[in-house]
Amino acid sequence: MNNSSHFPEHISGDQPEAGNLLWHYVQSMSPETIAQLSKPNTGDVFQVMERNIVGLLGNLPSEHFGVTITTSREHLGRLLASAMMSGYFLRNAEQRMTFEKSLQHAETSASEDE
Repeated sequence: MNNSSHFPEHISGDQPEAGNLLWHYVQSMSPETIAQLSKPNTGDVFQVMERNIVGLLGNLPSEHFGVTITTSREHLGRLLASAMMSGYFLRNAEQRMTFEKSLQHAETSASEDE
């Protein structure tokens, strides 16, 4: 993950900025932690992310069209950042939904015990 030459300077950490703290933090994570953070717990989140990426890239079916996407390094970096932020938001929403469901279940169980 240390190969920052594939990312724009504002993402790769090649410029000394406060915003690069996140990049350095991600670089310091273990592969196990990254794998855990990268996988949604439910298929619903995966489907939402898939629709989001398809929406960003275009929705032509590849079996009927020879789709080729070209972009600059800067725009690719922005697309990556956008996908990461969307994933972060959806992961937090998924965790909140799970927490609220377990809280409701605990409240229901407590009221039944009374």
